[in-house]
Amino acid sequence: MAQEIERKFLLKNDDWRNYADSGQAMRQGYLIGAEKASIRVRTAGDRAWLNIKSATLGVERLEYEYEIPLTDAEEMLESLCERPLIEKVRYEVAWHGDVWEIDVFEGDNAGLVVAEIELEDPQQQFTLPPWVGEEVSDDPRYYNVCLVKHPFSQW
Repeated sequence: MAQEIERKFLLKNDDWRNYADSGQAMRQGYLIGAEKASIRVRTAGDRAWLNIKSATLGVERLEYEYEIPLTDAEEMLESLCERPLIEKVRYEVAWHGDVWEIDVFEGDNAGLVVAEIELEDPQQQFTLPPWVGEEVSDDPRYYNVCLVKHPFSQW
């Protein structure tokens, strides 16, 4: 069983950019948002994945991810996924032995910037960087699948 343990935070400022890599543009769309799971297609550069994630609230969820051909993913994004697509640039930031992923959203979700850290255990300790603000792990508005139905530009 694949388990994702992820905590999600808003940012206080842009100081994280001083530590970030060059970033990776991503496009993703949702094929179905069901009561028990979401099915996502994501592209990043010349790679693509199909992801199935349980629709549970909180920091722990089941997650399964499979690499698929880029051309298949692009076709699914254009013809099968709900709109708007999620467009973002993901930056990685190393901080005190952990890797933070900073998502800077574009398109209908422009203006939203979220930091995520994946953990091995829900009780795992980590050092909170000074640029990290309020935790929003339990707020479904910040889930990518919810940003399709209620984009940040409409809040």
